[in-house]
Amino acid sequence: MIPALGSSTPALPGSLVLIGPMGSGKSSVARLLAGLTGRRSSDTDRLVVMQSGMKIPQIFEQHGEVEFRRLEREALLSVKGWSRLVIATGGGIVELPENIASLREMGCVIWLTARPDSLWRRVSADANRPLLKTVDPRATLQALVAKREPLYAATAHVSVDTSDISSKDVADRALEAARNWFASQPT
Repeated sequence: MIPALGSSTPALPGSLVLIGPMGSGKSSVARLLAGLTGRRSSDTDRLVVMQSGMKIPQIFEQHGEVEFRRLEREALLSVKGWSRLVIATGGGIVELPENIASLREMGCVIWLTARPDSLWRRVSADANRPLLKTVDPRATLQALVAKREPLYAATAHVSVDTSDISSKDVADRALEAARNWFASQPT
């Protein structure tokens, strides 16, 4: 069960890890959370690009999704030992079971959710989404979300719906949810 938002405001001893489907706002919310908490922000997609020297669509085109997932795993492991980060992850990071354990060990995992129409509105004009290069990209997005939802639910400690609110409001709600989650953990 994912705890509801509350009002306590304890310290945040671990990292904040953002998961969720493409278009849920993980990268922009991570930057805002980093500013709110005075932490460094990291993004596994950006790390993959930096470490491979290739853009994500190129990796998919030249090497396929399996290689991308391997590189994504390496990126995650490269930040796993760091403390007090805000980490935005790729939408499919939960597809590898070993990533789920790693994500949960890093700190508070925050699942950014959104209604399908909100996700589609945010990603439909983005040509850099290799998994959406299909005959029916909207249906593909819905299928990916449906496939991954149980994995997000199994990984997340808390969730925040991003459908109809600003990234700033999402960051504020995510911070409150994380504070509540950390406060509920045994010391």
